[in-house]
Amino acid sequence: MDFKSIGFIGLGSMGQPIASSLLAAGYSLRVYNRTASKADMLVDQGAVRALIPTEVVEPGGIVITMLTDDKALESVVSGENGFLPQLGQDGIHLSMSTVSPALSRALAEQHAQHGSRYVAATVFGRPDAAAAKKLFVNLSGSEEARSRVRPLLEAIGQKITDFGDDPGAANVVKLCGNFLIGCAIEAMGEAVTLAEKAGVDPVAMMAMFSQAMFACPVYQNFGLPIAHKQHEPAGVELKLALKDLNLVQQVASSTTTPLPLANLLHDRMLSAVAKNRGQWDWTALALGAADDAGLNLTEK
Repeated sequence: MDFKSIGFIGLGSMGQPIASSLLAAGYSLRVYNRTASKADMLVDQGAVRALIPTEVVEPGGIVITMLTDDKALESVVSGENGFLPQLGQDGIHLSMSTVSPALSRALAEQHAQHGSRYVAATVFGRPDAAAAKKLFVNLSGSEEARSRVRPLLEAIGQKITDFGDDPGAANVVKLCGNFLIGCAIEAMGEAVTLAEKAGVDPVAMMAMFSQAMFACPVYQNFGLPIAHKQHEPAGVELKLALKDLNLVQQVASSTTTPLPLANLLHDRMLSAVAKNRGQWDWTALALGAADDAGLNLTEK
């Protein structure tokens, strides 16, 4: 380890297992979460609890953030008790949050003004994959900083893909991936609805598809829950997926890129949130097809 210390901010459904994996790999952590009780399990594993964001940081060290959105990330960086001034010369901020590429680029400039570096490392994988250290990591930012954080990422993921110097690149990749997953969920929802309406067992059909021509993680992880209409507990809450889809549309607008399917997904997600499904897993967007087809759904 060529850095003095590691801070970790954001101990939600993804942050907790990632931090736990780092502890298991022998790293020492100081952890902070706005809801302090979420740090309890990690403190039991040897982490040190911080009461404000600045307490996780040592000058020249490294701080990892895994937060829900742009506002939350900006708050811990440069808001009240933000850590940016404390990080200082040669410090590294490793952001694993799904945020806008524009914010990543702006934060990289702010860090450079303080002598520190910002690196984006977005991930694909649900909480169980994080716990199993099987995440797919997308990395971008300062070349030197990318090299320094790679051992940390190797402790939590099964594959790291480097997307170069642009600190926003990893965020673009994450948003594109989430867009593709959303399209697959919608397609599965429509296919399951068609099968059910036509008198075919949708569970048997999706079990076959996930082992045949669609034998890939997205279909294998989501196909049967969609067929069973089981959307709790949530791996990724639908309301957070809607936040990501809004970011997809922002990037599309800023680059003059029409995305007709993104508009469909946005309406599906917005409708689901309006129907009080926002805390369900984002596979619940597939229920939109069943709603349209007049299928009776048992609301929880």
